[in-house]
Amino acid sequence: MSHVTSYTFDRPVSHGLQRLRLTPKSTAGQAVLDWRMTLIGAREEARYEDHNNNATVLVSIEPGTTELVVSCEGLVQTDDRSGVLGRHAGHLPMWHFLEHTPATRPGPRLRGLLGAIPVEDDALATLHRVSAAILASVAYEIGQTTALTVAEEALAAGSGVCQDHAHIFISCSRMLGIPARYVSGYLMMDDRIDQEAGHAWAEAYVTNLGWVGFDVSNGISPDPRYVRVATGRDYTEAAPVTGITFGRGEQAMQVSLAVRQQHVEQ
Repeated sequence: MSHVTSYTFDRPVSHGLQRLRLTPKSTAGQAVLDWRMTLIGAREEARYEDHNNNATVLVSIEPGTTELVVSCEGLVQTDDRSGVLGRHAGHLPMWHFLEHTPATRPGPRLRGLLGAIPVEDDALATLHRVSAAILASVAYEIGQTTALTVAEEALAAGSGVCQDHAHIFISCSRMLGIPARYVSGYLMMDDRIDQEAGHAWAEAYVTNLGWVGFDVSNGISPDPRYVRVATGRDYTEAAPVTGITFGRGEQAMQVSLAVRQQHVEQ
């Protein structure tokens, strides 16, 4: 797979820092066989694992830059675990994933949606019902929401994208007392290789199973077509690129993504 994010600035940048969560890690269901990142217009300052255990690269934008390009390319081997990742890794306590953020804080519409869903003793069955109810209430439609849209707003609008579906699911899970988190990553599409964006879904912690993935937008749990890259309590903690720049004026961003299957000789 390859992922290129490019920024063009109408005035030279005087200073900038970017936090890149673009490097997947070997974990349950996936093994990173090769991964390379190259930069144009920036230099790497540090590599570390953030509080969510995400592989993170901190880069500084070179003064005077008018174009920044971040290119990633690699090979990840995946297998089918029916969406089940298993035990919790990292140092964050489970209650951390029960706390609402501004993006997932429930309002009357979210409470109404959850109140209309039959709740069973079987948490896994209940979560699948929640996923189906969200997809029935919020149609997948590009351009109706933004990265700043919160779960309550997306539900009120009745349309959104994978980020909105994930936030609504996380909000409902937390209202049920089930820890939940946001996942950013890649999905190999059956009908195309080239894409304009990555993908997002949610994971909930189910007793006796551990973390289980739910892709509300596609109505399934992740399978071998999915590659996990970063997680967090919401989009802001798992966003592929975050940062700040000074002296840049207006900017334009373009993303190109290609995900394809490759058979590896054993």
